[in-house]
Amino acid sequence: MPDWKPATYPSVSPYLVCANADEIIAFLERVFEAELLRRFDRPDGSLMHAEVRIDDSVVMIGGGATDQQSQGPHIHVYVRDAQAIYDRAIQNGAQSVQAPERKRADDDFRGGFRDSAGTTWWIATQ
Repeated sequence: MPDWKPATYPSVSPYLVCANADEIIAFLERVFEAELLRRFDRPDGSLMHAEVRIDDSVVMIGGGATDQQSQGPHIHVYVRDAQAIYDRAIQNGAQSVQAPERKRADDDFRGGFRDSAGTTWWIATQ
């Protein structure tokens, strides 16, 4: 088992960044019988990040009260070395969205970048 991602997570997950994150989670629970795996709220109680399992996949959801919201798609990828991937992306023309960091002791080491087509890639190492 790799130690750089959760054992029951896929390497690649869609990442939805939306203003109505709580509605989307409820919708996924009702329609797909999704299971809420993790939820992190901001100090004001609004959703910052959540993860739901649908069958063998994980969908990550970010709350809309963020400057990271964009029109393009967001994709989350667990990688062995988030810093190395981030550095390689920047060296190859990607725009930095967030330099990799661990925000809390129980959080992944995570960063993000946007490619020239407008896709925001969030990379993390557990």
